[in-house]
Amino acid sequence: MIAVKFLRQGVSQTLLILVGIAVGVSVIVFITTLIVGLQNNIIERTLGTQSHIRVEPPREKNAVIAVPEGTLALRVEEKRVQRLRSINNWIQAQSVLDTLPEVTAVSPVVAGPAFARRGDVIKAVSLVGIDPSRYEKIVPVSESIISGEFRVGAGNAVIGKLLADDLGLEAGSKLRLEAGDNRHAIVTVTGVFELGVRELDLRYVYLDLKQAQSLLDLSGGVTLIDVTVRDLFAADVVAARIGRLTGLKSESWIESNAQLMNALTSQRISTSVISFFVAISVAFGIASVLAITVTQRTREIGILRAMGARREQILRVFLVQGGLLALMGSILGGVLGYGLVWGFNNFGPKLFYIPLPTGLLLITIGVATLTGLLAAMVPAWRASRLHPVEAIRYV
Repeated sequence: MIAVKFLRQGVSQTLLILVGIAVGVSVIVFITTLIVGLQNNIIERTLGTQSHIRVEPPREKNAVIAVPEGTLALRVEEKRVQRLRSINNWIQAQSVLDTLPEVTAVSPVVAGPAFARRGDVIKAVSLVGIDPSRYEKIVPVSESIISGEFRVGAGNAVIGKLLADDLGLEAGSKLRLEAGDNRHAIVTVTGVFELGVRELDLRYVYLDLKQAQSLLDLSGGVTLIDVTVRDLFAADVVAARIGRLTGLKSESWIESNAQLMNALTSQRISTSVISFFVAISVAFGIASVLAITVTQRTREIGILRAMGARREQILRVFLVQGGLLALMGSILGGVLGYGLVWGFNNFGPKLFYIPLPTGLLLITIGVATLTGLLAAMVPAWRASRLHPVEAIRYV
């Protein structure tokens, strides 16, 4: 009651500090959600068209030539050319990956270069042989179909929009694919997709797994196994485990997109630094207001002490003040921050959507309230140490 009365009597100071806390909390909420939304958008655009982990055969290396002991040999060695190879025992490897609790989807893929011919026009393409039911869990191509349907089977293919435009193709058109050594096939274009990545929309041709194996002369084999995991940012740990279990080369998206990962890490650090200094400024604001209040209320504190109020009770009065200021200011700031996010989503540039998890508001309010209590510690302790006689005589 005394804490509330002190706040009501100094209404101008109370309103000023409430506004300061609200602005600080709203900045924290908005900046945090903005960065989270931006990161989610970047990750979705980057990983929406690729797997989290690629499992491939180990790279081929030059054979080591034995040199007799005591013989000095000078060897000039060039890196070995990497030919298109299949994964040995890929079915067993797939079965092992299916059992891992961290893995959410596994898809065998046959990928290799070829040429797409229509009339006199030839385009270099990348053949991607897939098991549709498994691959859809990795990259939902069917959601990006703009013409026809996502139907991959014997004699059928799905191609990118830019490739279709260059070759004058549409759903139902015929396309000749040539993979060298007189291996070719004529397929029916059953669908056209637009993934939003120029290289994929210009090069990718999705085929049935067996037809791609035949065209690329990889009978019964696959060139890689795509894997997705539950925790995106633990993909490198899972990749290392997959490498140990299968003996294959396992590369996570974190390794293949090192610059992107560095950018995301830098964003998170920047957000944490901004939030920290905003919280510090809010804490100093609360502490300074309470310090002034202690000075202004010295006579009242002395009277309370003379009437029998214990030091602990005086301490709690100012702690309650700090907690109430922080709680009310953080609630107001949370509402303001939510309004800023809503305004960005509805009236902003609409580059991406900012999600606003309820947990963030609760955590922010809780941390702000705790910060207010900590900021009130010094003024509260000073008030509790005042001697009654000296406080009453204070002018």
